[in-house]
Amino acid sequence: MRLPRLSRRALSVLAVAVLATPALAAAPAGAAEPQAPDRPLQVMSFNIHHGAGSDGLVDLSHIAGVIRDNHVDVVGLQEVDRHFGTRSDFVDQAAWLARELRMHVVFGANLDLDPIEAGQPRRQFGTAILSTAPILDWDNTLLPRFGEHEQRGLLRARVNVRGVPVQVYNTHLEHTNRPERLAQVEAITGLIGAQDESVVLFGDLNADPWTPEIQALTDRLVDAWEAAGLGDGYTYPTYDPHKRIDYVLQSGDVIVRSVAVLTDPESASASDHLPVLAELHLPGAKVGLGR
Repeated sequence: MRLPRLSRRALSVLAVAVLATPALAAAPAGAAEPQAPDRPLQVMSFNIHHGAGSDGLVDLSHIAGVIRDNHVDVVGLQEVDRHFGTRSDFVDQAAWLARELRMHVVFGANLDLDPIEAGQPRRQFGTAILSTAPILDWDNTLLPRFGEHEQRGLLRARVNVRGVPVQVYNTHLEHTNRPERLAQVEAITGLIGAQDESVVLFGDLNADPWTPEIQALTDRLVDAWEAAGLGDGYTYPTYDPHKRIDYVLQSGDVIVRSVAVLTDPESASASDHLPVLAELHLPGAKVGLGR
């Protein structure tokens, strides 16, 4: 049976109806793609005193528990031993914590000494970055040193947080000499520079917030405590905190949702410094940046 032909008028009406259907209508020219949501990131800066707690005993499981219990995504650790000596039983502390916490890890050796016995691993001391998210690349740069003072460094790790790359830095500045700290800060700001990716800097900076060296950093980065902290934020020493020398700083595009110095008994007894915990949000607009 032959289907009836449609008249020209009927065809014209049908064409208008199809073009007017919303599902088939063309998108407006220049319409923006929907922005991805911001990526929450729980971070911690923690000087672990080579794992020695307030009782003087080395207990890495205590350090791991503080990190685990606070659901940390990225942590910057200072004063980390790697086969360093009898005080930490020659343990590679960064690797041990990474295995225990099932996190990725990089280690920056600022002290790099010959082994006591030939054939043994080198004795190292420095900083570490642990991350639940993949670490894409990393490096460690030695900072300026005056005379026979301890060598310091800036450890960097580029981390992929659910599609958003973030440059994470970790450092431990000289504790006895302000001009040296200023030189180290100048080197750090030069190394971080101006970049498109978000930045987070952890550190035991051995300086109060009002000092020139900290002001030089906060001219470039945001102090998480100043953005969202309550109270003095003292982190050292644990038995009588009266100095704020441990920091989380970040680039201006990173939102600080909350920040706290952990003073609960488990955190306060794990080291001679109190850990600083911050909830950050990385900008979803930077999903896929730098791929």
